[in-house]
Amino acid sequence: MCAPSPLTTIQVKLQPGNDNPGPASPSAIAIDRFRLCGTRGKRDAELPCSINRTPSIVLIMAHLSASMSSTVGVAAGTRSAFLRPSGSSPIVARFADPKAARSTFHSVDTKTYRPTFGTAKFASLPRGAVAAQAGKGRALLSLSDKTNLDMLVKGLAELGYEIISTGGTHSAIEKAGVPVKQVAEVTGFPEMLDGRVKTLHPAIHGGILAIRDSKSHMDAIASHNIEPIDLVIVNLYPFRQTVTSTPTPSFEDCVENIDIGGPAMIRAAAKNMGGVAVVVDPSDYAELLTSLHPSTDAATAAAFKKKMAWKAFQHCSSYDAQVSEWMWSQVGEGAPAPMMTVPLQLKETLRYGENPHQPAAFYSDLSLREFEAGGVGNSVVHWGKEMSYNNYLDANAAYECCSDYDAATCVIVKHTNPCGIASKGDLKEAYRLAVKADPISAFGGIVAFNREVDFELAKEIREFRSPTDDETRMFYEIVIAPSYTAEGLEHLKGKSKNLRIVEAKTRAPSGLSLRQVAGGWLQQSADSLQPSEIEFKVVSEKQPTEQELKDLKFAWTAVKHVKSNAITIAKNDKLLGMGSGQPNRVNSVRIALEKAADEVKGSVLASDAFFPFSWGDSVEIACQAGVTAVAHPGGSLRDQEAVDVCNKYGVALVVTGHRHFRH
Repeated sequence: MCAPSPLTTIQVKLQPGNDNPGPASPSAIAIDRFRLCGTRGKRDAELPCSINRTPSIVLIMAHLSASMSSTVGVAAGTRSAFLRPSGSSPIVARFADPKAARSTFHSVDTKTYRPTFGTAKFASLPRGAVAAQAGKGRALLSLSDKTNLDMLVKGLAELGYEIISTGGTHSAIEKAGVPVKQVAEVTGFPEMLDGRVKTLHPAIHGGILAIRDSKSHMDAIASHNIEPIDLVIVNLYPFRQTVTSTPTPSFEDCVENIDIGGPAMIRAAAKNMGGVAVVVDPSDYAELLTSLHPSTDAATAAAFKKKMAWKAFQHCSSYDAQVSEWMWSQVGEGAPAPMMTVPLQLKETLRYGENPHQPAAFYSDLSLREFEAGGVGNSVVHWGKEMSYNNYLDANAAYECCSDYDAATCVIVKHTNPCGIASKGDLKEAYRLAVKADPISAFGGIVAFNREVDFELAKEIREFRSPTDDETRMFYEIVIAPSYTAEGLEHLKGKSKNLRIVEAKTRAPSGLSLRQVAGGWLQQSADSLQPSEIEFKVVSEKQPTEQELKDLKFAWTAVKHVKSNAITIAKNDKLLGMGSGQPNRVNSVRIALEKAADEVKGSVLASDAFFPFSWGDSVEIACQAGVTAVAHPGGSLRDQEAVDVCNKYGVALVVTGHRHFRH
């Protein structure tokens, strides 16, 4: 490949003269051609040129080929230069002393510009030595996401930027009708190693990283014929989309989608934010173009560059976190990763946290393990007030519990504890039974369904009266479901303008669970254990009936969603009462029995942990109240006492071998 031609530069420094009221505005000049008029028998040459400006200097740059070397040689003796603004007559710059390298000149544009005096200096400079002086020059684009590309490149072209690009981005820019140069034309090297090496070259990174105010930096790149790059607009290979696609790609294909050149350019541009603007998000293109406009003040433009530099580093950090997560999934053999970064994206700034004096926000988890996992973090709010911090906590508690049941189920939650649960083939009936479990707590709660909400169910939610007086319409903060029919959604909106109607893919407890403590994080796998995965071992003389065993599994699923110490009492696939969060288990039993009231006869009880005492304690109290079957994990030194109590009262006792603590 031929070496790039040298860049001949004219620097025009505008100065007021005695007969000149002041310089014309350089920012108003839009010159796209430079006519070098020959002398001493040389032919005239009209060349494409790029123009850079400061308030007092206009820089005209043009590459001259080797065949024009003689013209370069007599540049200092050129009598005149024609500067042709787009769409207007030429501006003629005439030099009083054709032998001088620096001469007073007179320029005039009869249509647009008033006469102006100044001085001109001809110089043959290496590529790029001038762009940095003027502050407008070249943009490097490499985009996997081509959203808003047409608007971007046309805007840059109107502002006078030369655009450099690669591969598919280059083709897309050409199709948009905007001039674009291949990276290979800048580096002097073609793409190689199947595209792995394109921009990893000093001509690119030197142009990005050179500090514009550093003479040594600018001299260094000038000595190597490197031009500054002023804008870096890059987004990265779609690694997340690749590794989460179906069918699962090969290890080699995933590795090939790890971007190397992109992050290198992004980080380089972000580091040199004083002289380079970097953009990684198409939603920022409009603000970028505004910041580049001559009317934008320097402080505003500098603040935008800093903000984009932060966004660029965060973009790379999130990308690397996903690559690291994937790599550990290949080599970690299920062990906790020695280091972990969780990529989070702001979804919503909340009004406040748990209390009004606590600022708060909600973030979506962009980890690979969360891809299409469903749940509240990926929900859509169709209607109502904006979600609050407590709304998200309660909605998550309700939806996880509801999603944990295979049968059609309604769950009602208050302060993250389920106060009503019912599984029925008819969701309307399930809803009614869930409310009746504790109508006082249900008022102002969160209602969750694991099936679609249709018109009939929406009508029931909207019209149902509280069982406490059969008059008061139930009020709820949120209704959440996997989907809504069009008629159901519209009807439900009529219940209240404030009712939040939320849609999300169902998600039972699953995956990785992270929880913050002061100065650190706790990691565990979610409590995803299902009744079908364990043995309900009968240890009493009485065997549970088929219905009692079914109810025990229902209650055992419910108890893992209740704060410890947790007790649930259920019958016929519905929750009758629960006791939660008590420092001692016997108080939780008493609260659950109080909630169940007269329905406790023939019910079953599940405990999240073993009973440390039985006689005169939790087990005997439950048996005396009318409970006919009990489930607990077992494992206490006094397990036999629980067996003895149940045998005395003719109650079935099963052990699960698994605890369900929830803190």
